[in-house]
Amino acid sequence: MQSEQQFEQLMMQYNQLKTGSMDIRKLIESEDFDEAISMLNKREEVFLNCKCMRNYLELTPVQEKELNALLDELRTIELENIKMLEKGKLEIQKELQRTQQNEKIQQAYDFDENKSGNIINIEE
Repeated sequence: MQSEQQFEQLMMQYNQLKTGSMDIRKLIESEDFDEAISMLNKREEVFLNCKCMRNYLELTPVQEKELNALLDELRTIELENIKMLEKGKLEIQKELQRTQQNEKIQQAYDFDENKSGNIINIEE
């Protein structure tokens, strides 16, 4: 009976991680990255606790199947979060590159009477 209670506790903690992943997705979508990072750091302890419980808990085939289904859902959500962050990172890199190019062009044409224009490489 104790094993069943431990399994239920393990499932509850993995469900807590899943809910946290969905909350992190909402924070990423609203671009509240500081709060998302805080949530990620808070979840680390729960992950470690789950890992320890899995090492010592002997699961029945039914329990193993139920746990694996939940873990697959958690992995899917986490991968979607990672893809969203990667997409955002690429967009920011492109914007930074455009800004740097615009600044180079602005500096090339920004001169006073003692200074003449500069030649710039716009392909950079």
